[in-house]
Amino acid sequence: MSELVRATARTTSAVRATYVAFIGAGSAFASWASRIPQVRDRLELTSADLGIVLLAIAVGSLIALPTAGMIVNRFGSRSTVTVMSIVLAIGLVIISTGYLLGVVPLLIGLFVLGFAMGAWDVAMNVHGAVAERQLGRSIMPRFHAGFSAGTVLGALIGALMVALGISVTVHLLAVAAIIAVAIPLGVRKFLDEEAQEPVESSRPAKKPHALARWKEPRTLLIGLVALSFAFAEGSGNDWLNIALIDGYDSSPVTGTLAFTTFLVAMTLVRWFGNGLLDRYGRVPVLRVLAAVSAVGVVLFVFSPFVPLAFLGAFLWGSGVSLGFPVAMSAAADEPAAAAARVSVVASIGYFAFLAGPPLIGFLGGHGDVLRALLLVALLLLCSLAVMKALRPIGETNTTENTPTRG
Repeated sequence: MSELVRATARTTSAVRATYVAFIGAGSAFASWASRIPQVRDRLELTSADLGIVLLAIAVGSLIALPTAGMIVNRFGSRSTVTVMSIVLAIGLVIISTGYLLGVVPLLIGLFVLGFAMGAWDVAMNVHGAVAERQLGRSIMPRFHAGFSAGTVLGALIGALMVALGISVTVHLLAVAAIIAVAIPLGVRKFLDEEAQEPVESSRPAKKPHALARWKEPRTLLIGLVALSFAFAEGSGNDWLNIALIDGYDSSPVTGTLAFTTFLVAMTLVRWFGNGLLDRYGRVPVLRVLAAVSAVGVVLFVFSPFVPLAFLGAFLWGSGVSLGFPVAMSAAADEPAAAAARVSVVASIGYFAFLAGPPLIGFLGGHGDVLRALLLVALLLLCSLAVMKALRPIGETNTTENTPTRG
């Protein structure tokens, strides 16, 4: 019994540590995102120019993500998150002063930020899957709710900094210091991934190379689902603020509050959505949410009044909430292949999460950003065709609507 108590205590501590990793990542990213309009104005960037600048984050993450699975397999989730939190803090320091000097230093800082975010994301999702298996119930969306809660916190603090006239430099330097100290301390209770993998056979078997997971059809289809939802989430993170300010001639504080509304909606559904997944299953829930998010985007774009645009932002955030965390859980269905498959799905998803916003900026530069966001709704509706890939391994078509764990 004492061993059971100790195991439960370890799992509880690991769950709390995982929340720390997700909340920290979300708050760090939103801290930067909340100050994008001020950085844009300082450098006098057009929408197309800003889209190219944001591409630096995508490049950094897309370099880190494909090999993140091998890094996690080699060094473990705890060490990966610890190191990458410090690297991310360095990126924020470079951004906080670099944007005052010009575009090039800003690009360097964003590249470092993107690289750290990419590897950090895979590591914390792999550990989240380990904790989910140990608990024996769905909890991954709640970890991502932690990420969203972090983004809400970061956005609200960002709005306060804007309202008080605090400079971007002071704001981001403070965030960098907090991240560099709090995250390494907070993730010390991560579980050992290798110790949680079941022994499936007494005969030694050759383990497929991590890059071989890129050839698996199911993994790639899960990645496409992650891509559509990540595109919707990333576009909201980077452009919802600016689209409301420019498209509705609103104040910067109003734009930041609309962004916060989007984040609050995501957080609420991620926190309370586990029951929906357990009751109805992954596929039906995500189909409904994709439609809800698409409706929200359309309402946000075409609303005649700012309050209705806020409602659109709320529906947009609500609908996009579970797509990425459910894709992570689906990729991690088999413990032995979890790190490599999560790396693949995260790479595909982050391609949209990070490269999608620059595409919106490019399209906005040839029209307007608000109308360019309609591409978000289109991709969400297209994702309906491949959502069957999210069914747990071994589940048949006849059980598609059967409640499943995760």
